[in-house]
Amino acid sequence: MNMPSSEQLIGIACDHGGYEMKEFLKAKLIEFGLKVVDYGTNSPESVDYPDFIHPIARDVNDTKLKTAVIICGSGNGAQMTANKYGNVRAALCWNVELASLARQHNDANILALPGRFVSFELAWSMVKVFIETNFEGGRHSGRVSKIGRIQ
Repeated sequence: MNMPSSEQLIGIACDHGGYEMKEFLKAKLIEFGLKVVDYGTNSPESVDYPDFIHPIARDVNDTKLKTAVIICGSGNGAQMTANKYGNVRAALCWNVELASLARQHNDANILALPGRFVSFELAWSMVKVFIETNFEGGRHSGRVSKIGRIQ
C-alpha cells in the first residue's frame, strides 16, 4: 500500500463511546483536505478501547503518523493507553484553549477527546486548532524532552 507522507496524514480511532463523533470528525477532516487513516471502531457496538488505540499510538510512536485524534466516552482510557508509548504525547482536552496549549507548550501529537461530554462542533473546533497550531519550542523544548518513558 502506497501511503502519503506523515505530514499529509491524520489518524483517527475510537471505541463505541466515540464512534459517532469519529465519523463526524472524519468527514470534517476529509473536507478540510487531509488524508484520514481510520483505525476503527466501525460501529457503535461495545468494544475495548485498547484494541483500537494501541495500533494508532504505535504508528504515531513510530512516526508513520505525525498527528492523531482518539476518542472514547471520557477520553481518559484512550489517552492513558496512547501515553504508554515513549514518543506519544496524548493530551485529553475539553476546550479549544487546552487543545491549543497542548500543541504550543507540550508538543502533543495525539488529541484525546471525551466523546460523551463535548459537542461535535466543539470537538471539531478543538481538532482544527490542534492541527493548525505549532509547537512554540524555546523554554518548552527542554521540558518536553524530559517527558520520555521511564524504564
